[in-house]
Amino acid sequence: MPRPAHSALALAGLMAAAGATHFLAPKPFDSIVPRALPGSPRTWTRVSGVAELALAAGLAVPGTRRASARATALFLAAVFPANVKMAYDWRHRSTAARAVAYGRLPLQLPLILWAGHAARAED
Repeated sequence: MPRPAHSALALAGLMAAAGATHFLAPKPFDSIVPRALPGSPRTWTRVSGVAELALAAGLAVPGTRRASARATALFLAAVFPANVKMAYDWRHRSTAARAVAYGRLPLQLPLILWAGHAARAED
């Protein structure tokens, strides 16, 4: 397994890319915002994009890495309902689309564990 500091930087890159994508191509994210949330889906897309960018920045800085990694794990757990909604909504799509939607569900756990590994970074 990579050293926690390298792992944290790789996770920061992933989070930054995901956060930027929320602004560059927001429609797919809007469509997976659970209907139970108040307000506009676009607002939630933007808020989650900002959160991902902030978490990425925190992961990249040694002094904030541990707290940011823990917050990243919580964030990843919090967005899981959107992944469930996507899987449900895409249940009648093509096999490839369903594979993407269903594949996101078990991917959440390794991402959360990755954040936990990054939280152990010393440098």
